[in-house]
Amino acid sequence: MPAQPLDPAVVASLVEDATTAPSMHNAQPWRFLFRTGGRTIELHADPSRTMPQADPDHRALHLGCAAALFNLQVAAVQAGWEPVVRLLPEGDDPWHLAQVQLRELDTAERELAALHPALRRRHTSRFPFSDEEIPAPVQDELRAAALLEGCRLVLPDAWHTDAVLDLVHDSEYREADDPALRAEMAAWTRTGAAGEGPSTEGIPTEAFGPRQDGGSAPVRDFGAWRPVPGRDSLPFEKRPQIAILGTSADTPLDWMRAGQALERVLLQATVDGLVASMTSQPLEWPELRWAARDPSSAMGHVHMVIRLGYGPQGPATPRRPVSEVLDIR
Repeated sequence: MPAQPLDPAVVASLVEDATTAPSMHNAQPWRFLFRTGGRTIELHADPSRTMPQADPDHRALHLGCAAALFNLQVAAVQAGWEPVVRLLPEGDDPWHLAQVQLRELDTAERELAALHPALRRRHTSRFPFSDEEIPAPVQDELRAAALLEGCRLVLPDAWHTDAVLDLVHDSEYREADDPALRAEMAAWTRTGAAGEGPSTEGIPTEAFGPRQDGGSAPVRDFGAWRPVPGRDSLPFEKRPQIAILGTSADTPLDWMRAGQALERVLLQATVDGLVASMTSQPLEWPELRWAARDPSSAMGHVHMVIRLGYGPQGPATPRRPVSEVLDIR
């Protein structure tokens, strides 16, 4: 009996779940293509949403698109499908990042469905966390989540944490001296002023979080050059708990794996009751990115610094409507 084609309404629902993924400055650099009569969903990058200053090689763009790809898989399993993923299927088209064929789901493959409730609960939190330590079993779960996607997650010890925090501060000074980089970041922040662009993308002021009052948490301050009236300053945790996600190589295929691992870690953290924020600031400078790795680890290339802990959930950031990111032909 021939396989039944996918209902476009089902595809739209899966894509809506996929787009809850994080992306640099909430640029949402993804596009999905579904051809009616089939069971394959294509993932493409949107070249109009690149960031030439902060992400000239499009590594962060791949991470964001791959995080959406992982969400698509979670949503598919929840809906009763087995997603068969092929990464970078067309070598001559750098913007065609993946294709997902949906098959009937075997009951043994349903573990991803446990992450589905976290898709819409996961929000970046740029607020202070408590100093409560993350239990070792929870740390092990996060490491295992990264390994399932072929990546490594390191929760560094004190000296390495201090070294990474120093790199974050170094990158902040570099950013302050780079007007082009600041202008690019400002273009993706939304203070509510007229003429700022669509309200369905970028970082809104309510997601900036408070300014740090004497803290050292690795939280990017999107309001440093966009003053927000009434924005509070609060003390952050004295000893931030961070995790470093990386791979041994540094190709677009590794970036795709890292983006899926990033989202799997963030969803698992959400299930475990943690909140998280991410910073790529030191990774936007090649010499700082190289220094962020642990030289004793097999991780040769760092893709994200993740701050983890217990604290308030961040607010939901806007998302583009499915009609803008899904092309049905």
